[in-house]
Amino acid sequence: MSPVFGHGRLRLYLLKLLQESPRHGYEVIRLLQDRFLGVYSPSPGTIYPRLARLEEEGLVTHEVVNGKKVFTLTDQGREELEARLDELADLEQEISDSVRDIAREVKEDVRDTVKSLREELTQMARDVRQGSRQEQRQAKQDQREAWREQKAEWQRQKREWQRQKQEWQRQTQEWKQDWKRVWSEGFTGHGSPDSDARLGQMLAEFVEELRADAQGAQVTEETLAAAQDALYDAARRIRDALR
Repeated sequence: MSPVFGHGRLRLYLLKLLQESPRHGYEVIRLLQDRFLGVYSPSPGTIYPRLARLEEEGLVTHEVVNGKKVFTLTDQGREELEARLDELADLEQEISDSVRDIAREVKEDVRDTVKSLREELTQMARDVRQGSRQEQRQAKQDQREAWREQKAEWQRQKREWQRQKQEWQRQTQEWKQDWKRVWSEGFTGHGSPDSDARLGQMLAEFVEELRADAQGAQVTEETLAAAQDALYDAARRIRDALR
């Protein structure tokens, strides 16, 4: 987490972002990335649990729009934000200072990189002028040899990757079978052995179906965040049903 958001200040800034506009979790993540020029990129595991806790406290609420939870600030959330305006002003100033420092560092890095590249190109031109044709031919031959060696190494790595992929597929099948056996035979709950085993089997089948669906889908950051949101909601409902 960014040092700016120490001591629970990310919670305050989430309220600030939701005051600006209702947003879903992925929008919050992308907005934080943009405001910190990509240097700070919070994970879904950082943002979604905090949004859930804010909702439990009554500070935000949500509605499902196009399959996504869109969070909105409640009156209680606005009251807390109003009560902490001074702290929020300090936080926004620190964020502005931090972003300005980041921009300055990036600018300096770019300037140094361009300078170094210019020097290298100048040196290369000087070396070419000073070198003989024979040396140039030798250099090209060395480059071709290095390329052939690199190509052979790539081919070896490709074969190794294929071997590891086959091994991974074999282990995956074993893990899936072991996982289903553990859940169907070794689940321990508070009901009868038959009901415990049935619940374990149901959970195993549920995960197996999700895994099969995911194999044929194109997973992006946005779909992954939406899936995590749905899993959080499903887990909460299952816990409520088992109580």
